[in-house]
Amino acid sequence: MFRSILAASLLLTWGTATAEPKPEKPAETPATKPDTASKLLFNGKDLTGWKATKFGGEGEVSVKNGVMILEFGSDLTGVTYTEKPLRTNYELTLEAKRVDGNDFFCGLTFPVGKDHCTLILGGWGGGVVGLSSIDSFDASENDTTQFIEFKKKTWYAVRVRVTPKAIVCWLDGKKIIEQDIEGRKVGTRFEMDLCKPLGIASWQTTAALKNIKQRKLTDKEQAEKIGGEDSPNRVPSPIEK
Repeated sequence: MFRSILAASLLLTWGTATAEPKPEKPAETPATKPDTASKLLFNGKDLTGWKATKFGGEGEVSVKNGVMILEFGSDLTGVTYTEKPLRTNYELTLEAKRVDGNDFFCGLTFPVGKDHCTLILGGWGGGVVGLSSIDSFDASENDTTQFIEFKKKTWYAVRVRVTPKAIVCWLDGKKIIEQDIEGRKVGTRFEMDLCKPLGIASWQTTAALKNIKQRKLTDKEQAEKIGGEDSPNRVPSPIEK
C-alpha cells in the first residue's frame, strides 16, 4: 500500500515538473493594436480608388512592391482619389519619398470644408514647404512658408489635420504648420485643380508614396485649440529669446 502511494506521488511530481508551461498571450500594445479608426485609401496592390491625373506631359504612374510611383514628368505627375473623402474634422497620413529630381515630391491636395488646399513639400528648387494657397498667397510667400532640407531616397511621414478652424501639419512627428483658417481664404493654384478633391502630385521629380490613410477626428481632437507649446507659430517668451 505504501509503495503504491509513493509511486503515484512520484509519478505526479514528475508529470508536474516536465509539463511545458502554456505560453502567455502577449499584451496588446499601441504598436500592435490594429488601427480600426483609419481608412486605408491605397491598397498597395494597384490603383483601385485612384486615377492618374491628366496634367499633360505627366510621367507614368505605377504600383511596385506596395509603393505608388509617380515618375518624372514635364511638369507634373500625380494621382487623384476617385472616391469621396472626408471634408473636415479629419486627418490624412501617408509616407512620401523623393526618388529622383529636385523639386516637390509631395504636393498633397486635400478638402477643407467646401474648399481645398495643397501642402507642398520640397518645392521651388527642393526645400520650400508651405500651404498653397492662403489668402491667394502661395506656399512660397505666406505665413506657412519655410525651408526644410529633404534627402533623396528617404521616407518622410506626413500628417495633415483639417478642422473648420485650422490646418495643422506634421513631418516625421514634428508639427511644422498650424494655420488658422477662420475668416481666411483657402484655395489651390490652378495647376493642382485636377487633383481635387484629394490628390498627390510631384513636379519634375520621381516620387514614391505608401500607407495613405484618412480618419475622422475624435470629439476631443475636434475641440483642441491651436497655439499649444509645440506650435510652430508660438511666440517665445523673453526668457526663451
